[in-house]
Amino acid sequence: MKLIKESLYEIKKSKFYSYNYEVDSIDEIKSILESIKKEHKKARHIVYAYKIDGLEKKCDDGEPSGTAGMPLYNIINKKDLNHILIVVVRYFGGIKLGAGGLLRAYNQTGSDVTK
Repeated sequence: MKLIKESLYEIKKSKFYSYNYEVDSIDEIKSILESIKKEHKKARHIVYAYKIDGLEKKCDDGEPSGTAGMPLYNIINKKDLNHILIVVVRYFGGIKLGAGGLLRAYNQTGSDVTK
């Protein structure tokens, strides 16, 4: 596993920490996710998407369905990336962003770490 890039995006007091990892196995992904969950214990959501050859998965982690994991997954497919895990950690700032706002925020953070 190798951390390729990380970034921070802030909107309406919510903070989105995003990470792009090069990965080769599901075990690496599980290890990374456990580590991030320990590091960000107070985070509201830890969203991710990955692709390793034919294995793919996306997770909204409590965000409205399709507003978090799907934008990350779409970035992976549009850019034809492989052996990649994108993780976004959200700290809720007290102001609801709505479905459109969440889609834009996760799209932005996913794009930031895959440039």
